[in-house]
Amino acid sequence: MRKTVKESTRNKKRSVVFPPALLKGDTIGLVAPAGPLIDKSNFSAGVRILEKKGFRLKYNRRLLNTRGYLAGSDRARADDFNMLWSDPEVKALVAARGGYGCLRMLDMLDMKLIRKTPKILIGFSDLTVLLTAIYKKTGLVTYHGPVVTTLAGIDRKSQKSFFNTLTNSTLTPIAAAKLKILKDGNAKGILLGGNLTTLVHMLATSYEIPWNEAILFIEDIGEFPYRLDRLLTHLNQAGRLQKIKGLILGTFSADDRKENRAMQSAVHKRIMELLKDADIPVWANFPVGHSRRNLTLPVGLEAEMNSSNGTLRFIQ
Repeated sequence: MRKTVKESTRNKKRSVVFPPALLKGDTIGLVAPAGPLIDKSNFSAGVRILEKKGFRLKYNRRLLNTRGYLAGSDRARADDFNMLWSDPEVKALVAARGGYGCLRMLDMLDMKLIRKTPKILIGFSDLTVLLTAIYKKTGLVTYHGPVVTTLAGIDRKSQKSFFNTLTNSTLTPIAAAKLKILKDGNAKGILLGGNLTTLVHMLATSYEIPWNEAILFIEDIGEFPYRLDRLLTHLNQAGRLQKIKGLILGTFSADDRKENRAMQSAVHKRIMELLKDADIPVWANFPVGHSRRNLTLPVGLEAEMNSSNGTLRFIQ
């Protein structure tokens, strides 16, 4: 049964829809709305993990053989997504991988169907487009978390977070062990965000996230420091960073090598320059992004940042 709550914002009450949790033996649909499978061994490893946990899987076998930088035409990818969502046997959708392409098929998604039959959707990277757009258009809480091809490579806590999200409707608070408090303070708002590059590309579209009252979390990978600087500066010049209630910085690389730590520090420094006069909490080193630490986060749920104990709490 669909469960709804009223989530307060500055201007109106927004109806938020929670998807039902899964049971052992339920079917998960695997979807490739962005790039094709590059490393099929990673995909196979993720499939084995899902099956070992007791889930049945359903997906279009075409995604195993697509070539190019998209996993099929825009229409084919959208049709696969809509078909899996409309299938009563499928209780959740998990992205096979990220890449690029979700933005191209947004107008082809059946948002009325999604609102009518809420299901769990999990993914990250380019899936930021789908997570935020679906929340914006339907009120459905979606989940920023691992894709099939990363399941075998993430750490134990991230796997546990992923499967707890699938099977448990109650979200536990997150106290990140290596959290760095850049700016102290507490904040309450709607948890929104994902991949920084993707969020910037959604500006001025009808799918852009509602920045007012938002606790924003961001991450990225494969970008040079000057590009990250440009993206952050763009958000500031567009007046978006001035609207948020709190900021959570994830990882901006895939590992913890010396040059990547320097890039992380450069991002932190630029954020502090942009938000030096803002009275909001800013956290860094949060376990979300393209690394082994990638906890699953609800997109569209009210949350609270508590800097005194470094805990992110979800309000249900």
